[in-house]
Amino acid sequence: MILDGRDEGAITAAAQAIAAGELVGLPTETVYGLAADADNASAIAKIFAAKGRPADHPLIVHVRDASSVAHFASDLPDFASALIKAFWPGPLTLILQRQPGMAAVAAGGQNSIGLRCPAHPVAQALLQACQVGAVKPVWGIAAPSANMFGRVSPTTAQHVQDEFGAELLVLDGGACSVGIESTIIDCTRGAPVLLRPGAITREQVQAACGVQVLSNEAMQALDRAAPRASGTLESHYAPKAKVRLMDAKALQTALDLLARGVDGKASAPVIATYSRAILTTPSTTVLRKRMPDDAAATAQQLFAVLRAFDAQGVKLIWVESPPDEPAWDGVRDRLQRAAAG
Repeated sequence: MILDGRDEGAITAAAQAIAAGELVGLPTETVYGLAADADNASAIAKIFAAKGRPADHPLIVHVRDASSVAHFASDLPDFASALIKAFWPGPLTLILQRQPGMAAVAAGGQNSIGLRCPAHPVAQALLQACQVGAVKPVWGIAAPSANMFGRVSPTTAQHVQDEFGAELLVLDGGACSVGIESTIIDCTRGAPVLLRPGAITREQVQAACGVQVLSNEAMQALDRAAPRASGTLESHYAPKAKVRLMDAKALQTALDLLARGVDGKASAPVIATYSRAILTTPSTTVLRKRMPDDAAATAQQLFAVLRAFDAQGVKLIWVESPPDEPAWDGVRDRLQRAAAG
């Protein structure tokens, strides 16, 4: 059931569902989430079951504002406070030391927890209704992407309903403005460590907190293992189609070979690319679809395009590798993980 997230009655219904231990489809500026009370272990178990997600793979907890951090986190380094001030509400998740006894199931049993304050007005309205309007305040909502584990994240309410059916209450907040998941910074190892790139770049994080942002690989070389975090598996965000990343030269060679097959009336695969976007159909007709040259605009459309290819029965997706520039790190990360699947 899709409800208009701008409607006060829809927000009330969703807050009541959360308080009752049910799941709700929730829009954020990044992607739509499958939401439940972060402190309700049985409700969190429903998320893992619905997604087919391993129970030891932690969820990100969404909070109304910085005042909720102390409920879940036992330590907030100065650089983490600076990042909250600079980027919350927004697409930045911080991994912090978890308060004992709080949201243990949502954290996948770890002693750390990922916290984010979403900027989407519908998410904010639901968080407020759950915390202020409820008989028992809900201090945070765990909301991993509302899709089956490892698959392409949803960026519209219809994507969520297509994934989980009409029985799930989904708040419609329109198409997500960012389109890829949040940047994740680990704050538990003495310095900010980038675990997952997103719309907020490493350079922006470093400028905001005044501390060098380290790579996870560098920290692991020092035998300082990272906590598990959402969306950091090698294979993730994968459509049903096989994704292959290629540089421009390799892609052109592949297209030349394909063209010969088309001219010779051979059966062609279905392919697409994000930049010199080519979509072919089994009838050997070649269609072109170009994604934006701007990294943020491409990120906003990426998952929706991959889902559309799946809906068209695409079997193979060829993608020209994004530019090797910081602004493209989030898109590149998602495509590399999609290709690994």
